[in-house]
Amino acid sequence: MSRFRYPVDTDQFVLIREKGLVYVDKTDLMFDLVNRYNYVFLARPRRFGKSLLCNTFKAYFQGKKELFEGLKIMDMEKEWKIYPVLHFDMSDLKNYNIQEAKSNLERQLRTYEEIYGNDLESITVGARFSDLIHNANKKTGEKAVVIFDEYDAPLMRLLYDKEQLEGMRTFLHGFYQVVKQEGAYLKFVFITGVTKFSQMSIFSELNNLKQVSMFDEYSGLCGITQKELDTVLRPCVEEYAEALDITLEKAYAELKRNYDGYHFSEKSQDIYAPYSVLNALNDKSTRHYWFESGTMTSLIEHLKHYPLKTALEYDGVEVGLNEFNIPCEDAETPMPLLYQSGYLTIDSYDPLLKTYTLHFPNLEVREGMVSGLMPLILKRSTADGNSLVRNMASSLFKGYLPGALSALRSYITKIPYDIITKQEWDDKDSRESFYKLLMYMAFSMLNSIVDTEVKSVLGRADVVAKTKTDLFVLELKVDGSVDNALAQINSKGYAIPYESEGRKVTKCGVNISSKARNIVHWRVVDENDNIIDEQKF
Repeated sequence: MSRFRYPVDTDQFVLIREKGLVYVDKTDLMFDLVNRYNYVFLARPRRFGKSLLCNTFKAYFQGKKELFEGLKIMDMEKEWKIYPVLHFDMSDLKNYNIQEAKSNLERQLRTYEEIYGNDLESITVGARFSDLIHNANKKTGEKAVVIFDEYDAPLMRLLYDKEQLEGMRTFLHGFYQVVKQEGAYLKFVFITGVTKFSQMSIFSELNNLKQVSMFDEYSGLCGITQKELDTVLRPCVEEYAEALDITLEKAYAELKRNYDGYHFSEKSQDIYAPYSVLNALNDKSTRHYWFESGTMTSLIEHLKHYPLKTALEYDGVEVGLNEFNIPCEDAETPMPLLYQSGYLTIDSYDPLLKTYTLHFPNLEVREGMVSGLMPLILKRSTADGNSLVRNMASSLFKGYLPGALSALRSYITKIPYDIITKQEWDDKDSRESFYKLLMYMAFSMLNSIVDTEVKSVLGRADVVAKTKTDLFVLELKVDGSVDNALAQINSKGYAIPYESEGRKVTKCGVNISSKARNIVHWRVVDENDNIIDEQKF
């Protein structure tokens, strides 16, 4: 039985502290925010701890000092004053039309009106909210604290319905704008969400709203940092390693490979997905929890408004800030949605060119994206994809690359012709992009079993696959030659970074014919370029 109990089914700070569940202390950052700004907005992907943070702020401003014993804030806060806290969970309004959302919001308002009183003459939710702030101030003698959690949840479902979106935005604007109008009666305002909406137009009058989402010093405000995993959670990782009968080093490597890689600013700390890590530690497993929690269904609904394959083409893209950190409803590509929702993250930043490189953050996200989109893009079932992975992995574990290529060739044979239009097929670049995408998807799925590195769909098509004993380096050419492919592997030195690892090196050039619509030639050579296997079809 585990020595630790994890908050895998609650985001309530009070319950976590009262029950002694594992808690990663962020209270020093909270204290800094409260004493630096009055109006704060933080964007983070879903299931990244935003609601827990809101509930922690709520307990702090309610003066529940006993819950913070042993936490960092105890050395900082001296007064522990009690403020009236008005906490609105806007995710309760999602999937509703405007009238239903209005009724739900009125219910939340009524809860606080029962405590602080209400003005019966006020009709609109905005007027009632304004009265509530005044009444709370009058009854307690203190300024109010306002928390909006998931402010954008009611809007996301309507992202592509312009009329409904505008109506919902207008309704919410009438409610949210109160925090600007009643600023003299407010101690602190904290707003969370996933996405940006037109410079947060529903807060357009709130010109002093500080968006800290890309501030380096707050990059670890939500999520689990590498330092926290190495210190606070180290005993948990030790238990995890013991249960899986692996070394501590291997345990850390597995957690990093599956759940790490998020960066939310130019010099961001290394961030792990908290929902996934805590569930993995609790279950002593490395399942892909973030995607199992329903993220893929929601994403696909949005991606249906774009060519599905483009979602995968942004892995490794180099862009300026104004190409991904912009309002989703104004975007011409899915890139802002993918970034702001956590499917893409900042991999690196070039201060000279002021460009960001975006990548899928980890195996969980990349494999989830590929496995979710593969049936839709290639019109093959998930079972077919799983079978391909098993067959390819089986051959690679035996050190037999031709077997893996045969399995891939067989899979390609059954892909319908109509998944790429005639116009795309007549364009050489489109044909090459499609087959690079196919290669990318196949080897990305394989990464769940065999350690693979797929550089980029838009960049090089080279693939590196590793087992305990073998290293395979592949280069793909469309309507080209295996000679050129192998020459590129050597001239670019693709195998050099791995030579010190002691594995047997195998290189392979692969040629796909757009006329035959399949692999027509491969040549497999050893590290000295001696031919091991060659097949022409």
